[in-house]
Amino acid sequence: MCPPGVPAKQSRIVAVLPSRCEPRRQGLTGSPARGTQSRMSNSPDHNLSAALARSLEIDLLLGVRAVPLSLARASGVRKPGKQGKPVPAAEIARRAQALKELDEQQVKTCTLCPLHKTRTQTVFGQGNPAARLVFVGEGPGADEDAQGIAFIGRAGQLLTRMIEAMGLTRDDVFICNIVKCRPPGNRDPHPQEVSTCWPYLDQQLQIIRPEVIVALGKPASQTLLRSTTPIGQLRGHWHDYYVSGSPTVGEPTPLMPTYHPAYLLRTPSDKNKAWSDLKQVMQRLGLPLPAR
Repeated sequence: MCPPGVPAKQSRIVAVLPSRCEPRRQGLTGSPARGTQSRMSNSPDHNLSAALARSLEIDLLLGVRAVPLSLARASGVRKPGKQGKPVPAAEIARRAQALKELDEQQVKTCTLCPLHKTRTQTVFGQGNPAARLVFVGEGPGADEDAQGIAFIGRAGQLLTRMIEAMGLTRDDVFICNIVKCRPPGNRDPHPQEVSTCWPYLDQQLQIIRPEVIVALGKPASQTLLRSTTPIGQLRGHWHDYYVSGSPTVGEPTPLMPTYHPAYLLRTPSDKNKAWSDLKQVMQRLGLPLPAR
């Protein structure tokens, strides 16, 4: 699935990529002058340039023409199990207000993709504005479209039980989707719909600042990771998610893919695998595992 596009009304720095990609053997930056490659290959600047070139080349091959960047300076990967200081009440209120403004001023009025024509209402997501853990699905279903609340149908009820098994409540976490409008017939979101709505998700994550993201199901996991790897191979392993859109800019957030609750309702034999994924999340957050 294609990486995110950036609506013009949203203020982000964008690197415009060339219209075609040079052969891989030359890379995006061309070949170094004769005799300089050995001197450059071990320098930090060269390594960073090479990594950026590889990332941009992959984006070009995927058809991307603009890459959102962030001016935030990377500060290293978060350590497993590290618990930050409690978020002050004033900061929680500020984040809640920022989420409210994003929802009311941008998401609820959005008409940037065709999904707005068939929605009953947008489904922004809900939960703790300073949550350590965020669950992300692919899009709202019929129940969510009718009530404007994420994950409230049968799959949502199972997700609630999964969260409670972790020793948490829905008020402790934040639950949302990549697209904020229901795709007709509960189909998977189209690439254009994802690329249009993705910046809203990134803004949510920038405001909430979670320590861990759980991607629910194949569409959400493959989209967030820009991957076509089957969910059965993605789940159970930690991945990095960059809100900046680039693996060379900003600090990554650890992401754990797992099965969607709707799939688990159809295939209850895989619930133990999903529980294994959530136990890894609990360990990462420093939460106590339930006694056997």
